[in-house]
Amino acid sequence: MQNIQARKIQSLNGKWNYIVDPYENGYYDYRHEPFDQSKTGTGGFFDDREQKDKSELIEYNFDGSPQMNVPGDWNSQSEKLELYEGTVWLRRKFDAQPQKGKRYFVYFGAVNYEAHVYLNGKKIGIHKGGFTPFQFEVTGKLKAGNNTLIVKADNTRKLDEIPTVNTDWWNYGGITRDVYLAELPEHFISDYKLQLEKGSSNSLSFSLKLADAFAGQEVSVNIPELNLKKDYKTDSEGKISEVFIWNNLVLWSPENPKLYTVNIKSANETIEDKIGFRTIEVKGDSILLNGKSVFFRGISMHDENPLLQGRLRSQGDMRMMLQWAKDLNCNYVRLAHYPHNEEMIRLADEMGLLVWAEVPVYWTISWENPVTYANAKQQLTDLISRDKNRASVVVWSIGNETPLSAPRLSFMTNLAETARSLDDTRLVAAALEVHREGNTMILNDPLGEKIDLVSFNEYAGWYFGGSPSEILKYDFNIKYNKPVVITEFGGDALGGFHADENTRWSEEYQEALYKNQLTMLSKIPALRGIIPWILTDFRSPRRQHPVYQNFWNRKGLMSETGKKKKAYFVLKNFYDQMQEKYK
Repeated sequence: MQNIQARKIQSLNGKWNYIVDPYENGYYDYRHEPFDQSKTGTGGFFDDREQKDKSELIEYNFDGSPQMNVPGDWNSQSEKLELYEGTVWLRRKFDAQPQKGKRYFVYFGAVNYEAHVYLNGKKIGIHKGGFTPFQFEVTGKLKAGNNTLIVKADNTRKLDEIPTVNTDWWNYGGITRDVYLAELPEHFISDYKLQLEKGSSNSLSFSLKLADAFAGQEVSVNIPELNLKKDYKTDSEGKISEVFIWNNLVLWSPENPKLYTVNIKSANETIEDKIGFRTIEVKGDSILLNGKSVFFRGISMHDENPLLQGRLRSQGDMRMMLQWAKDLNCNYVRLAHYPHNEEMIRLADEMGLLVWAEVPVYWTISWENPVTYANAKQQLTDLISRDKNRASVVVWSIGNETPLSAPRLSFMTNLAETARSLDDTRLVAAALEVHREGNTMILNDPLGEKIDLVSFNEYAGWYFGGSPSEILKYDFNIKYNKPVVITEFGGDALGGFHADENTRWSEEYQEALYKNQLTMLSKIPALRGIIPWILTDFRSPRRQHPVYQNFWNRKGLMSETGKKKKAYFVLKNFYDQMQEKYK
């Protein structure tokens, strides 16, 4: 559902009771058969039973269970759940007054990873994927007065899922983004898009879809600042599609993040959005933003607050992270390695930061499993559907550091084609890997033929190549004549630990690594952007050194306390130079 915040919504955020269920007793009976698939459809925790007779046996109780904040992950809200992976049941009671002629949906911004959702004891749906929104219709299922919403959230890592079992970030479980009850008219607007046509600065494409095939619905689009008003009627499929010319648009850019207030109105609802218009394309080895060559002064970041454990919870958290990127003189952020909160993208629109948006096709996926591919395709589709009106998003990324093989190439090629079929106005990329022959880093991944950027990760000076001084001995052999964007490089430094530049984990080592990386990378003629790894230190169970890591990936340019490390200033100086060069 496009732009949930602009609808008539009731927040279901707040305190939810929860029950930790590592054996899934609330879902399976003792023969391991799901209660909700039994003849009665009852017996699980979703019944939310209360003892009515003193002899009655009930082995759970939501009313007596603890509470956690939603949105929020359970790992950061209970010490005993810090490393927990498995099932947690969450319950929220709320009042509703459903009206005749209205439709109702329960909307989740994200639940990690697999969600089973029950309303008043009845299952309303299942969703897989920890970072994309979903909703279930509950028209006719709501009660006037008190209702009970229960979610079985399971963040267990599984081989055939997206992402798979092996990652390098904290597996935060729970209802990590907003929950709403939405009230909508019978023939509501489910989707719309208003963006510039590919390669044009004045040709606007408008499309709209009602939730049903209702013909003849009157719809208007109005941008008051431009004196633009267009009137339409939906076709037999409940759709509208038109391309029209409108001159004198002020184009969105990081230097001038111009957003227009757009009103889309039907007979029964008005949706307001803030939309910017810009073009992005590749020409030879250049990236053109609004027809002008641009250098991506980037930084990567996770959806995590380093100062306060857990996912970014509020607009304040997100604005802080993006402002830290702007303080570094970035014009670009890589929101790795999965879709971030929709609010993050809207803030990037407002604050003037280009965005690389990614799905968690990460490392070693089950490339030959059609169900796994369908999952990846659905997550990519949901990401594009959600963020297609955001001017800040200029790259759809289909994955990170995936190993070469024929099945992988087929899988990734199909994802690239899916992205282009859904949205041909943005670039499609992936974070590739290099291999080495002697002192030469070689990029000849055949996926490079299918994407728009020569975008790859390399960790000279950290995972290979010896000390920082040895970085300068490397050169590149790049097969493709496309813009080169280095999507990751870096090394760990424990904030406040100082030594000479050859001492691992010291700020001086990281500083020297950045200096020599920038010298080496600047020799690539087609270099049009870098996105070092990463803005801030972040939590990861993979990082276990008890002194220097302690479950933190220390590659941040800022520590978990928000303090800038020495390498931060090296990158900031380089970005100041690039800003002057690409004025």
